[in-house]
Amino acid sequence: MLPWRRLLRPLAVLTLTAAALVAPTGAAQAANAPSSGWNNWSCKPSAAHPRPVVLVHGTLGNSVDNWLGFAPYLVHRGYCVYSLDYGQLPGVPFFHGLGPIDKSAGQLDVFVDKVLAATGAARTDIVGHSQGGMMPRHYLKFLGGAAKVNALVGIAPDNHGTTLLGLTQLLPYFPGAEDLISTATPGLADQIAGSAFLTRLNAGGDTVPGVKYTVISTRYDQVVTPYRSQFLDGPNVRNVVLQDLCALDFSEHVTIALTDRLTWHEALNALDPANAERTTCASVFD
Repeated sequence: MLPWRRLLRPLAVLTLTAAALVAPTGAAQAANAPSSGWNNWSCKPSAAHPRPVVLVHGTLGNSVDNWLGFAPYLVHRGYCVYSLDYGQLPGVPFFHGLGPIDKSAGQLDVFVDKVLAATGAARTDIVGHSQGGMMPRHYLKFLGGAAKVNALVGIAPDNHGTTLLGLTQLLPYFPGAEDLISTATPGLADQIAGSAFLTRLNAGGDTVPGVKYTVISTRYDQVVTPYRSQFLDGPNVRNVVLQDLCALDFSEHVTIALTDRLTWHEALNALDPANAERTTCASVFD
């Protein structure tokens, strides 16, 4: 079991901040359970939407709770939609994305192959939240994923790590804290700005050829900070700040993926750019 008491004693604030990544669904649901038509393995992509969409949850989320709003939104618009669980720790149910991120990328690799085999599609699109928007970049760069992925849409992704509003800078003042996080929850340690994992991931450039990248961020993100660290640099990249589309959008790190229809609308534009419609405050009614 994860040594929660030992984690909470020296790192109470840090752990509580990380817990903000949990989508507040109110009811636990079995992982990989289909809802509103997603994870339907008999779905065949249409001519209008020829690529299946793979949804990748964030840290402490799972394949269901992170996507209770967005997955049905896509299914209703004719997409074949799939979501996976990754980064599980032994004895820790429901709260995933805590294992080493390179190993999680391997799980994504296996899942994408399964989706492509079931749908008959040549390539997929990926939409990920938080760690789920960053982790696929390891798959694209090091595991051959670029040949199988058309577009990666990151919703509040920690592409260059996070300072957790500066809290990670306090770790050296808690002897043994960094080692404890690395041992107990390596997926958290990998996301700290300046980690060895992120240094390797971003060395030589943020992107790989052949993949289109979209990053959707909010100025009110309290978990992946500073929020501009989410942005990518390179060809075929579009970095979007929600408040530039609608100044009245006050979404933060969790709600940007869970409930924000402007984010969903902009992600839909990235999945189908030929039929994109400008995202405005009125897009909440689409």
